[in-house]
Amino acid sequence: MKKPNNFQRIRELNYLQQASLAAAMIERMLPNYVLFSEALEFGNAAELRNVLNSLWEKLLIPKAKISLEKLNEKVELNTPDLNDFDMFGVYPAIDTCTALITLINGMQQKEEANFVDVCKISQASVAKFIEYQLTTEGEVADNSALRAHPLMNYEMDVLAELIDKVESCQRIDKDSAKELKQLALADGQSNIGIEC
Repeated sequence: MKKPNNFQRIRELNYLQQASLAAAMIERMLPNYVLFSEALEFGNAAELRNVLNSLWEKLLIPKAKISLEKLNEKVELNTPDLNDFDMFGVYPAIDTCTALITLINGMQQKEEANFVDVCKISQASVAKFIEYQLTTEGEVADNSALRAHPLMNYEMDVLAELIDKVESCQRIDKDSAKELKQLALADGQSNIGIEC
């Protein structure tokens, strides 16, 4: 019997498992924003770190006095405009912000499809990076090249590992959230291979 794909497996998780998985995926994207922010002196990476920390807190303590609207505003203020930057790094930075806003929207509307979308945004970010690399090297960046690329395999493997982890948690608490974060960054690199 064929094993269900990652996205199918995510859909079978409960709300808290899905939201925690999405937050863990953003942990892997955030270093891309940090690098972009430092290199171009744009935005406030520490503020985005705080937004993600607040989202974890809200997941673990639903009654926590955290305004999702205010968090959304902070992310929007720190989102770069594609037209203002002539470098590839703007794409993963925008993807990080988009993923954060998607997670916030999912938590506001209790809309589980948003949590699957966060994982898709991360995967699309990896695909864009591979495409950029391959075309820069004069190679063809078709679907089979993207799927066969080590970075894409790495992305899918880490996602599967994180799904395994949330599936094994009876409930998501402070300890399991900490384990998820550690697992997301276990090998010290972001989803596109940037050291963090």
